[in-house]
Amino acid sequence: MADAKVIPFDDDRSRSRRRADAPPPGPDAGPAAVRALPGALEAPGEPGPEPAPEAPAAGAGAGRGGWERRLASGLAFLRRRVTGEYEVDEFGYDEELTDQVLMGLLRPVYEKYFRVEVKGVENIPEKGGALIVANHSGTLPLDGLMMQVAVHDHHPAGRHLRLLAADLVFVLPVVNELARKAGHTLACAEDAERLLRAGEIVGVMPEGFKGIGKPFSERYKLQRFGRGGFVSTALRAGVPIVPCSIVGAEEIYPMIGNAKTLARLLGLPYVPITPTFPWLGPLGALPLPTKWTIQFGEPIATDSYPPEAAEDPMLMFNLTDQVREQIQHTLYKLLVQRRSVFF
Repeated sequence: MADAKVIPFDDDRSRSRRRADAPPPGPDAGPAAVRALPGALEAPGEPGPEPAPEAPAAGAGAGRGGWERRLASGLAFLRRRVTGEYEVDEFGYDEELTDQVLMGLLRPVYEKYFRVEVKGVENIPEKGGALIVANHSGTLPLDGLMMQVAVHDHHPAGRHLRLLAADLVFVLPVVNELARKAGHTLACAEDAERLLRAGEIVGVMPEGFKGIGKPFSERYKLQRFGRGGFVSTALRAGVPIVPCSIVGAEEIYPMIGNAKTLARLLGLPYVPITPTFPWLGPLGALPLPTKWTIQFGEPIATDSYPPEAAEDPMLMFNLTDQVREQIQHTLYKLLVQRRSVFF
């Protein structure tokens, strides 16, 4: 199997722009012309006018045409996967796979299971870099994935969120490869700054395992935000910080205990005990269908600070505290407005 082409990370041309600028393939075009076919998730063509009684097959023909295009697009996608005629960036991000497959798998969970409501998405810039800072909860990191779908599906520019993930994500088999393909990268300042300078939207959850693995009794109480490393990164890149508050994730796996001995043996930060896990076996691993709200707050500008500001510990503390307080205040406000955990 051929290897995928790696595109330079500082080449900011998007796949969609390259396709839009490319001339239509001629009659002698080779297999590359398949790239011009509609996307695999494209909706079927609009039905034509109602056929007359003497021509009942007209509407059916239009429907067949739409399905044929989708089938052709799907087959073209599979061919590119087999032959390696697809592109990834230097971090391993596969935009085509993310848009056509991974987002499609997450979207039913986002829309039907958690019924996520999104607010304030207009606070994310239409172009250029930005750092989204969110609270972290839920025992398993589903909140980051739902935030990724929210940005992709609701932002007017259809932007992609590149999440910074913990080391553990990149040592787990299968999960490691999927995370890279989806655009996630290691939570280190160098990678984050490079992504931001390239104009990407980067997501970080500073609470880390302290947030996602906290007991249910401490739900919606933010843990420490570290030493302000994310603020320093945003200042160096000169990008705005967008606070994000997520309500609903705390209740999907109510963590009432932690099997610490087993966690140490497995090399994990915790092994959760919930009202359903491990008592119900695999069924207990199913998250509860809570109702989610994701709100993106007013951005905090950083481009007015001088370059040396990133080394000022007092400024780091103040900005970190400002972001944390804004997220916490919004969480309380959303909780007051919430009618029910499930509805």
